[in-house]
Formats: sequence, C-alpha cells, structure tokens
Amino acid sequence: MPEDNVKVAVRVRPFNSREKDRGAKLIIQMNGNTTTIKNPEEPNEEPRKFAFDYSYWSHDGFTEQEDGLLVPVKGSNYADQPRVFEELGRGVLSNAWEGYNSCLFAYGQTGSGKSFSMVGYGCNKGIVPIFCDQLFVGISQKKDEGTKTEFEVTFSMLEIYNEQVRDLLNPSSNKKGGLKVREHPKKGFYVEALKQTPVQSYQEIEDRMDEGTRNRTVAATQMNATSSRAHTIVGIKFTQKSINDAGQEMAKTAVCNLVDLAGSERAESTGATGDRLKEGAAINQSLSSLGNCIAALADKAKGKNVKIPYRDSVLTKLLKNALGGNSKTIMIAALSPADINFEETLSTLRYADRAKQIKNAAVVNEDPTEKLIRELKEENQRLMDALKKGGVVALSSGDDDDDRQQMTEEVNSTEKEALRKELEEEMQARLRDTEAEMEEMKKTWEEKLKQAQESAGHDAEKEKKEARKSKPHMYNLNMDSQLSGMIVYILDQSLYNVGNNKADHTPDIILNGLSIQKEHAKITNEGNKVFVEKSSPEAKLLVNGEPITSKQELDHNDRIMFGSNHLYVFQHPVLYNADPKKYTVVTYEMAQEEIAQKSGFDMSAKDSTEDKLLQQDLIDLIPMVEEANAMSEELNRRVKFEIKMLSATARGLQHGRTEVFVKMVNLDHDLEYLWDREKFIRRKYLMQEMYQNFQEGEDWQLPDEKDPFTESPDTEVFIGSSHVYLQSIAYLIETKESVIISDYQGQQQGLMDIEVVPCNSSGKELSEADDVFVDDPKEMIGRSLNFVVKIKSAMGIPTKYKDVYCKYKIFLDKEDNITDKKGGSISLEFNHRKYFNFDVATSQLVDYLVKSTLTIQVWGVQQTKEASKAQKKPLTEATPDGNINQDSQMTADKAAYMFQLAALKTQKEQLEKRISYFEKMLNVAERYNKERIETAVIRQVLSAHSLKVADKAISRIPYDNGGYVTYSGGEHSSGGGGNDPKKSSAVCTLM
Repeated sequence: MPEDNVKVAVRVRPFNSREKDRGAKLIIQMNGNTTTIKNPEEPNEEPRKFAFDYSYWSHDGFTEQEDGLLVPVKGSNYADQPRVFEELGRGVLSNAWEGYNSCLFAYGQTGSGKSFSMVGYGCNKGIVPIFCDQLFVGISQKKDEGTKTEFEVTFSMLEIYNEQVRDLLNPSSNKKGGLKVREHPKKGFYVEALKQTPVQSYQEIEDRMDEGTRNRTVAATQMNATSSRAHTIVGIKFTQKSINDAGQEMAKTAVCNLVDLAGSERAESTGATGDRLKEGAAINQSLSSLGNCIAALADKAKGKNVKIPYRDSVLTKLLKNALGGNSKTIMIAALSPADINFEETLSTLRYADRAKQIKNAAVVNEDPTEKLIRELKEENQRLMDALKKGGVVALSSGDDDDDRQQMTEEVNSTEKEALRKELEEEMQARLRDTEAEMEEMKKTWEEKLKQAQESAGHDAEKEKKEARKSKPHMYNLNMDSQLSGMIVYILDQSLYNVGNNKADHTPDIILNGLSIQKEHAKITNEGNKVFVEKSSPEAKLLVNGEPITSKQELDHNDRIMFGSNHLYVFQHPVLYNADPKKYTVVTYEMAQEEIAQKSGFDMSAKDSTEDKLLQQDLIDLIPMVEEANAMSEELNRRVKFEIKMLSATARGLQHGRTEVFVKMVNLDHDLEYLWDREKFIRRKYLMQEMYQNFQEGEDWQLPDEKDPFTESPDTEVFIGSSHVYLQSIAYLIETKESVIISDYQGQQQGLMDIEVVPCNSSGKELSEADDVFVDDPKEMIGRSLNFVVKIKSAMGIPTKYKDVYCKYKIFLDKEDNITDKKGGSISLEFNHRKYFNFDVATSQLVDYLVKSTLTIQVWGVQQTKEASKAQKKPLTEATPDGNINQDSQMTADKAAYMFQLAALKTQKEQLEKRISYFEKMLNVAERYNKERIETAVIRQVLSAHSLKVADKAISRIPYDNGGYVTYSGGEHSSGGGGNDPKKSSAVCTLM
C-alpha cells in the first residue's frame, strides 16, 4: 500500500544585497511548521497559511564567522545548513544504507535559494556535498569495524535543458538533440550511455561535481544552454555486496537522485501574447509537466482514478520513481522573502502544498547477485529473439500511465510502422545496455576504480586554486551563482591574446560565442600592473560598464565584458592586500546593474514594488537584447532590438505598471514591432537554437513562419491611442472632440473625430436645446443613464498601416467594442456608433465618469515600404480625356501637411477654450473680491471639455459657511452665505 514517503519542507532565504539596497519588505512569517504569507498590496487582506512537514527560517538571526560560515545567534530560529541536513539529508542517507531509492529536489523561482540548500557555497555546504561526505564517513566506519561487506559508489551528473539531456561528466558524448531517455520494465526510465563514474572518496565526488559544473558553465557561455532554465540531477548509486546465511552474494542497491530544478520564471499578468512561435520544446515544459504530475498524484492519493502524465517531459520521466513509485522523496520549496516576489512565492507555496499530498510505496532493493545476472541474461535473450523474428516486445513498465503496446493497435498503418521502428530501435538500444551492464558486473570494483582514475587524468584545477591566492587572474560571472567563478584564467605571463579559435587560430585565452573576434583583446602583465586593450576596432570590450578605446590599467574587482556574454571579474591579490577594506564582493547582478546605469537607465534605489520589478526586468533583459542583436548581426538577419519602457498610458491603458518591452525593427522593410518580456524571452531562446545550428555547421535557415527573427505579415500592431474625458456625460452634456492619436512615444499618429452624446431611455440623443443637464453628478445616482459613443473618422494615420480599427471599453466591459477595419487612405471613415444603457446608475459608475477617460486604442497591420508606396496616389492623375486633373494632386507630403495643420488647429482651439474658461473663473472671483479658489474648482475648469461643464464648476465657488456663488453666464448671486469676501474658504490664492 502507498505510504507517506513524501516529505515537503519550505525554506525562506535572507534578502540579497540588491533587495536590501532597495528597501525590500518582508512578506513571510513562520511559526513552527506553519508558513504565513502576506500580500503587500492588500494590507487588509487575510494572510494565507500553509502547513508543511518542515518550515525553515533562514532569513535572519545569524552571524557570519571569519571563515564565512553562517551560524545562528543565541535564541534565534535561524535554520543553518547542518540543521537542514540533519532533518532532511540524514533521512536520505539512512534510506541509502537500508537499500531504499531516494530523491530530494528543490523547487522555487530563480534566486530563491534552491542551490544554497542543495549545494551551498564555501564552507556553508548544502545537502548534496554533506550527504556524499557522510556516506563515505559511514563506509569508513564500517570498514574499521571489520565488515566483510563490499561497498561501491558511482557518481553521475546530467543536465536537462529545453528537453535535451546532457552528460556533464562526458561532454564529448552529447550529440545534437541530447542523450536518449529509454525505459526498462523494472528500472523504469533511464538515460542511455550516461557516464557512471566509480568513486572511493568524498574528494573524488567533489572533483567530479566541479568538473560537471565547469562543463555547465562553458556550455552556458557558448550559448548551448542557459543555466537558470536547466535542471541538474546528481545521481549517487550505492551498492552493498555481502554474503547471506545461505552463502549467496546479495546486492543491496540504492539510487539517490539529488535534483536542483530550474527557476520557475515570473509570468506577466497580461497572459498570452498570441505569438505564432513557441519554443521548440518549451523551456518551461518540464516544470509545467512536473506540476501536472504532482497535481494528478495528489488527486490519486485522494482515491481519484487519474492518469499520471509522466511522459509529457524528460524531467518527469526521470523522476517517475521519485514522484509515484519506489522511492522516498523530499521536496524543498525555496522561498523569497521580498515583497517584489509575492506572486512567485505564493505560487511556490501552492505547488508545495499539492506535493505534500502524494503517497509512495518504497521497497528495499536487495537481490542475489546471481539473480540479477540471470535476469540480465534472460532480458538479453528475449530481446535478441524478438529482433531476429522482426517483432517487438512490450517496453512499458506496465503502469497505468501509458501502454505503448496498446498504442500500436490504435493508430493507422503509417503511424503503426513508424512506432514499430521506434520500438525496434529502443529494443536494440536496450540490448546494448544490458550487454554493457553484464560486462560491468563481470569487472571487479578495483578494475572499475582503476579505469575511472585513468580516464580522469591530471586535474589542473587544484593548481589554479593555489595560484589565485598570489597571482593576478580573472574569473567568470554568471546569472546562476553556482556557475560564477568556475572559469578562471591566471594572468602571470607578460602577454595574453584573447579571441576565438576559428580558422586555425589558437589564442592564449579562447572565448567562443557571440561577438568574439578572431583577435579580440590583449591583456598585458607589466610587473604589478595589468592592462587590457582592444585588438581590433570591431571588438566589443567594456570595463566597469563603459566601452574602452585605448589601453587601460585594471584595478582589483574591475568588471570586464568581452563581446556580448563573456563577463569576468579581474582580481589582483597584491592590490587587494594593500587595502582590503577598499573592495567589496562583486556579483552578476551588480555588474549588470552597472552596465544598465552606464547605458542611461535609472538604476537608483526605488521604494515602490513596481519600480523594483522594472529594474529587475532591465537587469534581466539588457544582456539578452545584446545577445539577440549579436546573433542577428552574425546571422545577417537584418533585425535590430531595442529596450523600451512603456507606461500603462503609453500602451493605451488606464491602469497598470510601467513595463519593459523590446522593439524589433526590420531594417529591410522599415517595420517595427513591440514584443513584451515573455515573448522576447521565448524568441531569444529560439534564436539561440538557430545560432547553435549555425555554429555547428548545420542547416540553420528556417522559413519565415518558423524564423524567430521575423513577424507574420498579418501581425496587428498598436498604432496609438486617444483619450476623451467623460465628465460631461455625468452632467448629461455632449462631448464632440477632435482628439490626437498618440503612439507609445507620445508622437502624433493622427486625429480622431469622436462624440459622446447623452440619450434618453429610447435612445434619442439629447442636445443643448433639451436643457437636461444636472447641477451635480451625484444627482444621477439611482437614475437611468444612457449615452452613445460615436467614432466618426480618423485622418493623418500613416499609409503604411492597413486594416486599421479602433477598440475601447466602457466602465465594466469585459470585451472590447471594436470598429470596422479601414485602410488605404489618409482619411478613414469608421462611422462607428455604440449605444450604452444603464438602467440604474451606481455611485461607482458616476465616479468612473467624473474621474476617468475613455481610452480608444488604434490598431492596424503594417505594410512594407513597397506596399505602402504603391497605395500612395501619383503626383498628377489623368482624366478620361487625357487632361491632368489638378484637383487630384493629393500627395503624401500635402496630406501630412494638412494633418499637421489640423492637429495644430485642434490644439490651439483647446488651449483657447481653457484660457477663456480661466478668464471667466477669474472674473467671477474678482467680482466677489475672492483672493483664493479651491483647487478642486480649478481642476474641474481645467479638464472641462465644454462651456457648460466649465460654467457648472465656476457657478459653485464655495464659501466658508457652505454658501456658494451661482452663475449662469451673466449675473451672479450668492446662495446661503451671501457674497461676503471675509467668509471665503477657497484654497488657491490669486496673485
């Protein structure tokens, strides 16, 4: 029966330095095993509470010792690394000794502290290294006690990126498309040809982990992977061989998977972008699939009959045993405490809450060695027989999630043949695997160790570690802190040439990837001074965020950017030792923030959550845009990308935060598109795949519909928006305006004729002659309110747009009101009319009309230069009799001039109206000897779009005793308090 073999722990990390500098606020509290999260935007909202097996408070209450070890202060609740291991990792270790499979995985957004819990840093070792160390401590103790048991430990390390598996201990085996994931009827899913390295000490494991991490770093830097979106699985296979009472050799085997999941990325609240291109294998598909499996397993634990979608991703295949099979499993949910990350932290808590409902049935993996060998031989023979007969055998593990043998009966003949070939290929692969496994079982443990040591060779990394203490050097920075510092170059020679190794050219320091020239830079060591300079004019080289043009001396902790994505920190022990207090620790975020600051973006400390999110987006996107531009240039895609920050108003919205967009410019056709953050990131990863194919000499050209550098010709773009005040409707007064259409940069794109006219209940429009306006909008509450919105026409919209239409929402509309599509002319006649009826006007509706504007967005489809020119009329046009019709000489330049003239005329009329309203207001104030006017009155007069609305505001200039001046455009009289100027209570002084 399934047991409660799945434990869930949550752990909250401290604020990082950037969050501290920006005044981040705490949103997490812990009381025992209960975790509480508070929404910073809703102070009156009830906090949300979650209960887990373990809740670790690692936010504060600690002190840092001289060696960097973080220890709890007396009386604090700080959960340090040893405590987390004792309560979580110790259980994994015990399971391994007992012969149970175990899995421990960490989930959370990028930067939430997953890697700190799993791997740690410095002397603050995480669960993985402590587990490995303690495993060998236990083995040593057993051997000291004189046990006759033979212990075998093998280590593997793989990475899953974009549904492709890479062996981090054997990079040469990583072919295009990654390693294959196969299925065994008993072992379940496994990675074909994954290197399993025999180890006999913790130091050997540590060396292999460093080797795997360096391989990750090189791959990430050269564009083959992006570490923050990759999953890393460390596999420890622990076998204990002993002789039982019957004289049989018994093998007790435990497989421990320690998984550092990719960061769960923040998704924008705007939702899907409608992008025609999605990532080929969906970067986040594995995390989504993992969530689906966890949800389905939680339902299954409640007794529901559900299918578990393990096959939806590589990650869930490899974690199948951990999630719902023969394993004892622990999940760590890493939490950010910062208010900026509320939504992501809440999502992580919900994810973990589902996971704690899963139940597993774990069993001890202990069998006689002879039995294991016999089963391998039987499996081998069965596969060989089937292949000789040209048939296939069932390869599924028999679970209810899938049965591919049954699938062959449910598809047509073509699909059936393709599936048969796939199964045959898998059978052949399994045959190779069983033969290899049988050969391995024939070898003694000593032979396996000797072979592993011979293949490892000499490790120069130890020498580098020592050299860094006394010699100048530089190390890499990566957005994944675990990958920072993994690539080190010692600079003790007099000259180092930096460049790529293409065309039989081998520089001293090889940097392959984007924008790296054959001869890129020179680093010279002149005594205790180190200099850097460009080797070619085309080379991109930044020092501390600024491009350099001449030879420059480097100081300790200087940041150097080679090309578009090689970021390094220079360190000089001699300079550091001379004044240690002068220097601080450099992080990837600090370096990118510096580059953003030097590029003209405001990165100073901000108080609001919106500003913090904006700055974080800039830090994330600026290097990505640089990479995208470099790829476009190298692939000759004729596309350029630029960062744009758009407020809600610039995007044609009334509410919302300023967001980072990326403008894509097609240089050949002069077309511009705005991509939101998520769309650009998706496209950028597809660009990386294209660029990787280009680097590997494969066919990288794609048709336009699959090319991430292109947009569909039918893509609709935002042209601009117009804003119309609705205050007049609250007074039952019509508004007739020619309003300017402004794009996201505030530039005029045309003029729009719009009317908003009050109506009676039967839909008849009311005019000034009906004299039905009210003294105060509040009088409309509870009454029927009806009006019509007319979008009559637009002029001046550039002819490069076709299929132009307008859309808008009124009050609580969920769907857009949309006009017909027009195009091909300077003047567009929409003739749109929409009737709005509110049987009972609520206070919210009236407040909306008084304070809000009607935002009308204008959208259209761009045309190429050629298509746009083809639509323009010629300078002269012949009449049927061959004569020139002078009236038809409407050139584009003339149309543009007429539009500019009309726009200036509209602006002039609006300004003149406002001036006349102000003059009238001042005349009233002077006539009654008023020295001050309420700002509310001034604001109403300033925003008035008709004389009646302005007069209404002027007529209610209040007095201290509640009286007011009544004004009807001619004579004035006092109401209530009379016209005694001493009783005035206005708050704006007249100078």
